[in-house]
Amino acid sequence: MTICAPEDATALDSPHRAALTIAADGSYAARLARHDDAAGSWFPERWTLSGPEPYAVPLQGTQPEEPDSALLPLTDGRVLITRRIADRFAVSLLYPAGPGTGELLLGAVPAPELTLLPPAPGGTLGYALAPEARTTTLWLLHGGTDGPERVTRIPGRCTGGVWLDRSGRLLALDRELDGRTKTVVVDLERGGETGLLLQITEESNDRLLLADPDSGLLLVRSDAPGHDRLGWGVLGSSRPVRFPECLRPAEGTLTPFAMQPGQMLAPEGCAVAFRREAANGTWLGVWRPSERQLRHFPAPEGWLAGAGLWTAGGALLLPYATEAEPCGVARMAVRLGPVEPVRPLGRVRWVETPGPVETPGLMETPGPEETSGPVGQRQPPGSVEPVGSVRPAAAPVRPPGAPVQSVQGPPSLPPSGPPAGAPSASGGGIVLDAGDADNRSTASAQPQPAGAEPRHVPAHLGMCRPVPLQQAPQAAR
Repeated sequence: MTICAPEDATALDSPHRAALTIAADGSYAARLARHDDAAGSWFPERWTLSGPEPYAVPLQGTQPEEPDSALLPLTDGRVLITRRIADRFAVSLLYPAGPGTGELLLGAVPAPELTLLPPAPGGTLGYALAPEARTTTLWLLHGGTDGPERVTRIPGRCTGGVWLDRSGRLLALDRELDGRTKTVVVDLERGGETGLLLQITEESNDRLLLADPDSGLLLVRSDAPGHDRLGWGVLGSSRPVRFPECLRPAEGTLTPFAMQPGQMLAPEGCAVAFRREAANGTWLGVWRPSERQLRHFPAPEGWLAGAGLWTAGGALLLPYATEAEPCGVARMAVRLGPVEPVRPLGRVRWVETPGPVETPGLMETPGPEETSGPVGQRQPPGSVEPVGSVRPAAAPVRPPGAPVQSVQGPPSLPPSGPPAGAPSASGGGIVLDAGDADNRSTASAQPQPAGAEPRHVPAHLGMCRPVPLQQAPQAAR
């Protein structure tokens, strides 16, 4: 949840196009709401989510807002707002002041385009990207010493934005450079140093959608399998990215928006929540790597697109707004045990039940087991083995004060692995379900390379910089 968009927006190309933005700790949220006047103008609205019942407070100014104004709620109850004014963006803080709205002007950012980033861990800082033709400037809008401050300038056009740790030091961005999009990581404690984080193949476009700092689970979108697909990997792991068949819906769109927190060292047990838009309605989807299926649950009426929060207590909160209830939050306790057959429902409706609801034509049946051996050789549930002898294409972690390595290309493989750019013996560094006929030839089994890190000790823990999740290109077929 980050960028606030009008509530009738339908294009959800990333988890950061949300109708409601939730603060880092889940205490507040903010959105642009419509006036009930004839013009249908917009005004900021702050939601309070920390009390027993959610409630909304309008933050109306002296004039209506433009629909492209962006909001970011802070954990102290104030709301950061950016407004386009000619060739720059004005940055202010809004807060309730008696019956009206108080406003504190922070300054202006000279840029043709400005995009708010997701709430930073801690909830008191506000960052934004100002992309241009060949570079992107990272701005600290709130939390600096004197108004908006430039943090760093990054070659290429950057979008997205995912925080990789709980301290707010490591920020992942999707960077388009030389016609390809790869995910890079920005170290904010080292002056904005930038390094490659995600590259599945040299020719693929690879984007990071979500990351869980506790388990290290990463959810990515890549065209490495031949077309855009959702896949998952583990931060700092040498194992290849996997592309489950159940995350490839036959119709509609599938947009991830939240990950289950607190799954320390257990990426395969970390659940991911999706918004599923299909011909028969909007659904909530829940998936985790150890289960090879996507569970569907009825979504509440008026669910605000892309908005949701998974609490540490295990509840999934889905904000919604209807004419009868303009500020509401549906709470769902998602059961993550074995799937049990239930009677199907005839129509889409909201029911507060912990169990999955199966509907004809929508509920995914468990797909073929993901394999790391020959096609048809089934692995135990939860088994994740690397394909081939691909080793992590990552340079060693630099100690503090060491010189910065070049990020113009992928780091070289270890001496014992194949040279950079060479195909691996198994035919690739990605894994698809054995049932995918176009990629069956990539599922040949090879033993795990000696020296690979244990599966229960993710390599990203304790490091000052994550190891790139990177693999060699696929072999030519």
